[in-house]
Amino acid sequence: MKAIKFNKTRINERIRVPEIRVIDGDGNHVGTMPTEEALKMSREEGLDLVEVSPDTSPPVCKIMDYGKYKYQLSKKVHDAKKHQRVIHVKEVKMRPGTEEHDYQFKLKNIKKFLTSGDKVKLTLIFKGREATHKHLGLKVLERVRDDTTELSVVEQPPKAEGRRMTMMLSPKPANKKETPTKTKENLSNAEDKNL
Repeated sequence: MKAIKFNKTRINERIRVPEIRVIDGDGNHVGTMPTEEALKMSREEGLDLVEVSPDTSPPVCKIMDYGKYKYQLSKKVHDAKKHQRVIHVKEVKMRPGTEEHDYQFKLKNIKKFLTSGDKVKLTLIFKGREATHKHLGLKVLERVRDDTTELSVVEQPPKAEGRRMTMMLSPKPANKKETPTKTKENLSNAEDKNL
């Protein structure tokens, strides 16, 4: 989300348009009037005249406390950032001849990354003559895919790039847990258990 720049908002004497549409402090539409008259109204109430919508014709201005307005805008931006979720891409490197214990260790890490909501990039590296046996690397990637089917979705299928083969896994969307509804049967069963 774009950060709102406060210095672009024109207030009080910086509004140089001859006629504006005014909204008072309570949110009621006052009407179209000269800018000087709207400034007098805002000064009588002890508030500022803030240009809310400069692109309309005539521009819309609101009588409000500008300091409070700036604070509310910054709070909105802060709340939007707080609710953002950043997804990281974790890379796990393997070889076609990876032994069983090492495979299980890497698989445990892959599952941990997927359950925490991160994407996993599996990279299989071929060295020397292993590059002629790409089918062995494909078997390893398919095995990882099969072992993580309950946690992941294949975002990018296995793809060979020179001496590397990569595959991207992303976590499955969280399944919503169904909460049992309170019916007469459930209530009577619960009462029977308490007796």
